[in-house]
Amino acid sequence: MSDTPSVLFVCVHNAGRSQMAAGFLTHLAGDTVEVRSAGSAPADIINSAAVEAMAELGIDISSQSPKILTPEAVETSDVVITMGCGDACPVFPGVSYRDWALADPAGKGVEAVRPIRDEIKSRIEELIAELVPAKQSSAS
Repeated sequence: MSDTPSVLFVCVHNAGRSQMAAGFLTHLAGDTVEVRSAGSAPADIINSAAVEAMAELGIDISSQSPKILTPEAVETSDVVITMGCGDACPVFPGVSYRDWALADPAGKGVEAVRPIRDEIKSRIEELIAELVPAKQSSAS
C-alpha cells in the first residue's frame, strides 16, 4: 500500500458528475491522490455538456469513457464519493463513504451544467485540503 490516498467517484451513468469530479481532482491534486470513477449503469459516452463545461476551465475530460462499477474498485479505494447511485454501491469495511447530493446534468445544456461543475469544484477543493497533508502543499 502506498501513502497516496485513493478516491473513487460513483454516479449512475459515469458520464457527468463523477467524470467532472475526477477531472477536477486529477487537475488540482496531481499525483498526490489516486483518482478513479465508475457508474452502476454506465452510459455509452461521456456527457458532452460536462466536457464543454470543464473545457471552459481548461480541464480536458473528453478522452474519458464511462466505466462499470466493480466491487474491487470500491474495496481498494480509501474514499468513495457517491452522487446519486443509492443502493447500487457495495459497502466494504474500512472505506470512507460520502454522498454528494448534486443535480444530474444528463440531458441538460452547458448553461445548466456550469453550476453543478462549480459545486463539484468547491467540494473537490475541500476534499484535497482534507486528504493531502499541509506539508506537501506548503513546501517551497
